Amino acid sequence: MPASGKFFAAVRTFATDVANGFLAIIHNSFALLGLAVAFTALTLFARPDLRDAGEDRLRSWLAARHVAELGAPVEPAASDRATATNPKSLPKEQAAVAFWLSKKYRVAPEPIAALVSEAYELGKLNQLDPTLILAIMAIESNFNPFAQSAVGAQGLMQVMTTVHTDKYENFGGHNAAFDPVSNLRVGVRVLKECIARAGSIEGGLRFYVGAANLPSDGGYAAKVLAEHQRLRLAAGMRAAPLMTAKAEAPKQPVQVADTQRPGVTAPAAPAAAAQPAPAPAGAPAASARTEQIALQTQEQPL
Repeated sequence: MPASGKFFAAVRTFATDVANGFLAIIHNSFALLGLAVAFTALTLFARPDLRDAGEDRLRSWLAARHVAELGAPVEPAASDRATATNPKSLPKEQAAVAFWLSKKYRVAPEPIAALVSEAYELGKLNQLDPTLILAIMAIESNFNPFAQSAVGAQGLMQVMTTVHTDKYENFGGHNAAFDPVSNLRVGVRVLKECIARAGSIEGGLRFYVGAANLPSDGGYAAKVLAEHQRLRLAAGMRAAPLMTAKAEAPKQPVQVADTQRPGVTAPAAPAAAAQPAPAPAGAPAASARTEQIALQTQEQPL
């Protein structure tokens, strides 16, 4: 055999040996890897505490990676606590109200739809017209859940949180005033109480705004009722008949929201023995709603 033939034969033999060795290494490596995986699986099955610890470490590592990439904590369930729903999923009447309010008050239809749905549910439970509830929200806060008046009325329904703290206990405390649904539920409860005391819708609105002992509510009830009529028409319903007070106003009103909103000025109460003494000259004017603080202990539950 010539020298060149011997060289090529040697090269082939070397390449074959290397390939066989590489395949043997790979085969043995896979066998070892399989044994390691089987041993790990058996260990985790027998020791659930190790499995749980490993899962926690893996989740922590993944969360840290996401925070590093996004620059903010990752909260997959954030949408679950958002006050929002698809308005197209509502009944026809509620959807019409939601879209009308969204357009007029320039707020997103999804959160408005959730509030409309909740108002209809609360209206059914409390024998109140849901469009009246929505009209109060519109006049009180323009659907701003973080609104606050100069005298401390807060949230969608402008409830005096410091006065009605007990009503927020079932919602986790007074900070729930800024949760739209919680504020709406508390506001409806107070509204129902006001209407029961006054004996009529219009009279209840005067109590609600803190003007039951004043000669005028500054046009508050008229504004709410007008918006109520517009909402009913937007929903394709008939306009409600005018609602006037039929019962004499009690001596101790319930004040919930601030009368000193733009365009509404609470007139001064007439001088009488039952009226509180006037504030000193130069003191800031306060809404009649502030009187509720003094009456807090006298408030009757529903």
